[in-house]
Amino acid sequence: MMELKKLLNIKYSVIMAPMFLVTNLKMMMEADKCGISGCIPALNFRNISDFKNALKELKEKCHHAFGVNVIVNKSNFFLKEQMKWILEYQVPYITTSLGSPKNIILECKKNKILVFSDVVDEIHAKKVQDLGGDALIAVNNQAGGHLGQYSARELILKLKNVVRIPIISAGGVATKAGFDEIMSLGADGICVGSPFIACTESDVSTSYKNACVNFGAKDIVVTNKISGTPCTVIKTPYVEKIGTQQNCVEAFLNSNKRLKKIAKFFITYKGFSLLKKAAFGANYKQVWVAGKSIEYVDKIRPLREIVERLTK
Repeated sequence: MMELKKLLNIKYSVIMAPMFLVTNLKMMMEADKCGISGCIPALNFRNISDFKNALKELKEKCHHAFGVNVIVNKSNFFLKEQMKWILEYQVPYITTSLGSPKNIILECKKNKILVFSDVVDEIHAKKVQDLGGDALIAVNNQAGGHLGQYSARELILKLKNVVRIPIISAGGVATKAGFDEIMSLGADGICVGSPFIACTESDVSTSYKNACVNFGAKDIVVTNKISGTPCTVIKTPYVEKIGTQQNCVEAFLNSNKRLKKIAKFFITYKGFSLLKKAAFGANYKQVWVAGKSIEYVDKIRPLREIVERLTK
């Protein structure tokens, strides 16, 4: 295996996770300056033109490897166009989520672009390795957003038994002690998201950032109302009011084979619209995605300080 810092030629074996609505270009540039690698969701851009311009800027201004996250299942109607520009600008690596990365890996191999795929168990990990994936994002049960079922320790040890490619642990880390513990288990790097929500470079609302400061691990709940897939959010009064389970109509549509694809799109669209309003606006519908590592967020800090807390 190869430690992440060697694979990406960065100072520390850390990826700033691709956070929907949160990760922006300012954060990406600052992560690059701090010796870690930033990864940004392709879906964080309003249209393909904005996405294209962002890739151009990242290629010009980042001195080290940066990444782009793509959703690879059928709900992402923009995947073909996103991949066109990822290949055009020779993005150093991509991370894949929510679907089989088979076709993406084939495309990227031809263009010498690394592919890291989200996995939650050894079955999917073995498939990614067999397809030619370059590394695994091992999503554990402490991750923010879409999470896995195993602890970091359980998942890393399971994966080490079946794969030879690098393992990047995602979830639960916000301190140097946590980073060192994960690496001692045999991981090749970490992927960290939630602690960066409250950085000064983020454009999300002060209310969202303060929620990450004032709430803790015990306040994180799992909901399937956002995308039909289990997702972690902060248990605000509004989340308590609407509940965390789909209503009977949503559940039926999401399980019906004929209607599932369309239903998933509309459930996701509705959920993402709610997240966007909550992330940037001041309203009572506060649905904020975060993981249990907000337990260690004690104030709004510059991104550089968050990196230092992880690495020094």
